Amino acid sequence: MATREGTVRYQQRFGDAFARTYFRRCGEFSLSSVGIGTYLGPATDAQDERYREALVTAFETGCNVVDTAINYRHQRSERAVGAALHDADVSRDEVFVATKGGFLPFDGERPDDPGSFVQREYVASGLVDADDLAHGSHCIAPAFLDDQLDRSLANLGVERVDCYYVHNPETQLDVRPREAVYDQLEAAFEVLERRAAAGDLRYYGVASWDAFRVDPEHEHFLSLPEVVSRARTAARTVGNESTHLRCLQLPFNVSMADAFTREVHEGPTERQSALWFAHEAGLDVFTSASLGQGDLADGLPDDVAAELGGDTSAQRAINFARSAPGVTTALVGASSAEHVRENVAAGTFEPLGANAFDAVFE
Repeated sequence: MATREGTVRYQQRFGDAFARTYFRRCGEFSLSSVGIGTYLGPATDAQDERYREALVTAFETGCNVVDTAINYRHQRSERAVGAALHDADVSRDEVFVATKGGFLPFDGERPDDPGSFVQREYVASGLVDADDLAHGSHCIAPAFLDDQLDRSLANLGVERVDCYYVHNPETQLDVRPREAVYDQLEAAFEVLERRAAAGDLRYYGVASWDAFRVDPEHEHFLSLPEVVSRARTAARTVGNESTHLRCLQLPFNVSMADAFTREVHEGPTERQSALWFAHEAGLDVFTSASLGQGDLADGLPDDVAAELGGDTSAQRAINFARSAPGVTTALVGASSAEHVRENVAAGTFEPLGANAFDAVFE
């Protein structure tokens, strides 16, 4: 498990190689502001090895944040993270490991008949009630998340994860009313509060795609104030002094800046953007799609690129995400050790200051 002492030790070992604001606080931890994601790639042994090599490179060159999910590459990504944690010349207490639960995972490969697999492994076994499913592939019911966390711990080969995300809860809005989804989230948070109290996770959060950056009228909108309120209620229900809800993951890049530009969440006096609300609520933000799933590595708008530090378009795109107020870590993919070195080196450049970042949108 990551610790304050371990992550500070990591920062002291690597910090001189990076710009001043590269390492940032997340609760008690000191985290790199470039993190490694594990979403893309085929479910093959060769890709597993590429991921393992890339992750070892990341851990050994100044990146101590890794993000995965049990459904990524049919559980292979979690297992590759576990292998890299074992092989890298770092201590477990130096690395912040985050994973997610929500989408029903296959095991190693996509079955010939996915529907039959889900029915046999999840519904007929009693692990999932069919009424809790959305699109036959998504569930955030308490018993399911409890089981998925156990499986993730086994895949990763760790005793505790540092953050466990409820994965894309807005998926449930396709099949049930918004209030019912808030109720689902509160029940899910109760499980995670109990697992936090038991020492199985340090923090939990919500990882989303649409939920927090679309207008309130949008079918996939979820209110951050309501989510935080439900987490506080869940903590009280299980007897915790305060909530362990700490992390928020959402897409953010030059082309998808809604989390900064769109004021959709009710604040104390006026509507706020997701980033601003998260900052005031004490939530740490981890950005997904920082490279637009690779598209921004080919280039940024000229006027934006001119303001950003970096030797390559990918580095400048990462530094745009790192510049947004309230962002702790910008997550980027780990397609190869070479790309990891390039992406982590974005941290040798200072991000934009607040005024310069605001000016991009004027």
